[in-house]
Amino acid sequence: MSADLFLKIHQLFLSKGVKSLTMDDVSSAMGISKKTLYGFVENKSDLVKKCMKAFAETEKIALKKIAQENNNAIDELFAIVKHIRNLLKNFHPSIHYDLQKYYPEGWQVFEEMKRGFHFEMVKKNIEKGIAQGLFRNDLNTDIIARLHIEKIDVIFNSNIFPAPEFNFIQVFLELMNYHIRGIASEKGLSYLKTTIEDKKNILS
Repeated sequence: MSADLFLKIHQLFLSKGVKSLTMDDVSSAMGISKKTLYGFVENKSDLVKKCMKAFAETEKIALKKIAQENNNAIDELFAIVKHIRNLLKNFHPSIHYDLQKYYPEGWQVFEEMKRGFHFEMVKKNIEKGIAQGLFRNDLNTDIIARLHIEKIDVIFNSNIFPAPEFNFIQVFLELMNYHIRGIASEKGLSYLKTTIEDKKNILS
């Protein structure tokens, strides 16, 4: 089965929830027989894991491209915010919980991505910002990067941010606003002031 089909199924899981969808639902939505689907995966858990892997590889490409296209560290963060905000539009409220509780292999893919690739991307962005004078030079990049990626889980924690009082996008935007302003130097804050009008539609 092609990576594109795994990505389409991943989108289906994101919008409908993982646990609630049966293999019949998936095969019907994709226009293939369940027999064909089982020709590529062992079971639903295997399907979730392979969908997560396909999504992880796509995200790596997208985020690397963003870093390459934005030399300015703050602009890079705004571009990442825009990218992730678009992803969060279709997130089902139970997606994080379903993965962690019922599909440990798929959850492990997410955890490895978060603590591996995402951690390195955040750390490199901070180092870039320090070198450009946009972020404070007294930051411990390793600690800040670890703190930041661990906050990802908090966004989806319904005990802390219950729906419908909060939504993923609202919490994520506040987190990123907090992150950028917390690490920005005087030069970085000045840059924010000059660009925030152009970017306010991203952080609001």
